[in-house]
Amino acid sequence: MNVENSNIQTIKIRAITIDDYKFVLNWSKDRIFCLSNGWEMNRNEEELKKWWDHCVNNVSKDFIRFGVEFNEKLIGYADLANIKDNTAELGIAIGESSLWGKGLGYTAALWMIEYALTKKGITILNAETHQKNFRSIKMLNKLGFKEVSRVGYEDYLGANNQLIQFKWFI
Repeated sequence: MNVENSNIQTIKIRAITIDDYKFVLNWSKDRIFCLSNGWEMNRNEEELKKWWDHCVNNVSKDFIRFGVEFNEKLIGYADLANIKDNTAELGIAIGESSLWGKGLGYTAALWMIEYALTKKGITILNAETHQKNFRSIKMLNKLGFKEVSRVGYEDYLGANNQLIQFKWFI
């Protein structure tokens, strides 16, 4: 499915494949991406390939992952996790940090919200981000998510950072 955002940028949301591993490997070498997403920098390639293979072949009732493609290149992924009844957690990761701030994550999130509503009957979405992840906070607010709590800490960009929980519902 193709979705357009206000910047007239078209992205494609699609199934992930084992052939996408080459893109994932590049993300694992992007220092900013790794520090922002809790990834080990220059992760062991065999371990990373096994993880990606698991992501591709994972059949689960409570987890769905799609690839985010831009200009015929996988640039990230979008998830629905902890799916239960009419609730799920939304996750978006744009693997190419050079593409951050261009509305691509926002567009992927719009598609995932539509998918959650129409294909899964999900009417409540949760999300979590770091207090210092200003782009993510801005995106969640723009999507209509509301901050509901500040619980927990996690490393973000090399420093311990407050986690913020958000909720979206119809």
